[in-house]
Formats: sequence, C-alpha cells, structure tokens
Amino acid sequence: MANNIGLFFGSDDGNTESIAMRIANRITGDIDIIDISDATQVSFADYSTIILGIPTWDFGQIQSDWEEFWDDIQEVDFTGKTVALFGLGDQFGYGDFFLDALGMLHDVIVNKGATIVGHWPVEGYEFDASKALNPDETHFVGLGLDEDQQPEQTSTRLNAWLQQISIDLNITVTPLDDNA
Repeated sequence: MANNIGLFFGSDDGNTESIAMRIANRITGDIDIIDISDATQVSFADYSTIILGIPTWDFGQIQSDWEEFWDDIQEVDFTGKTVALFGLGDQFGYGDFFLDALGMLHDVIVNKGATIVGHWPVEGYEFDASKALNPDETHFVGLGLDEDQQPEQTSTRLNAWLQQISIDLNITVTPLDDNA
C-alpha cells in the first residue's frame, strides 16, 4: 500500500474542488487529488489515508457525482483506513439540512470500517438541523465550510482543521493565509 494520501471530492460549481486544491497545497508530501467522477471502487485500495470532500445540495441532497458513485462507495472496504472528511453547505439558505451529505457519507464509510479523524466544533455556525452532527451535537463529523455565507472563515477553519488532523494522519501541513 502506498504511503501517499488520496483526496477524493465531488464538485458541481467548483467550490469543493477549490477547497480540495487548497487542502492539497497545504499538505507536504505525496497527495493524489481524485474527482469522484473519475473514481472506481478500486481507486481507494492504494490509500490508507484518505480525505473526502462532499457538498450538500438544496434540501439535503448529495452532489451529483457522489450520487452517481453512491452504490460504489457502499461497497468499498475502509477497514484499516484513516479518513478525514470535509463538507460544504449553506447554513442560512438550507439551515434544516446543513452539511447533510457530509453526515450521510460519514455513516456509509464508518459502516465499512473507516476510522474517522477531524471532528469539527459547531461553534460559529447557525443552523437548525444537520445529519453531520456527532451524537453529542457539539461537533460535526468533519470540517464544515460555508462558502455561501461565511467565506471569510474558510482560511482560518482550514488551517485549524489541517493542524488538528496532521497528528492523526501523520502529515505535515503548511498554514497559508489565502483566499484562493
């Protein structure tokens, strides 16, 4: 098994892809960036460390490329793999469904043996409901970003989250002050 990281994402409007690139630019070492539309079940086999990015669409829907891959992701064996998750959503426009796709993806891969790292506190967000909440409801199952309502928070949140997961993933990260 390779020592590099697989970063898989799905993106319609480019926001999740942009975040994936920003994450990859901060990680020192080998990282492969894979659009989920180009992935197969076998694509995950080469990685023991995985980062998954998924946006939530409309009323709690899964992004289209992830939706097309949904049956496949449920067949991937994540046993022995450490996974960090990030998700995008709109907490004001869709506050009843904030980051729901992130929570749904989390549930699928945990049931397939993944070890999840990178839970993220809910402080600083305003939403009514989310499938991405941990049972204690004080953390999301991964990093939550809102490029629609809080884009000014993204760099700070990315830097803090990457520092947090760097220990669990045994990676080195370079914090950046960017908006790209």
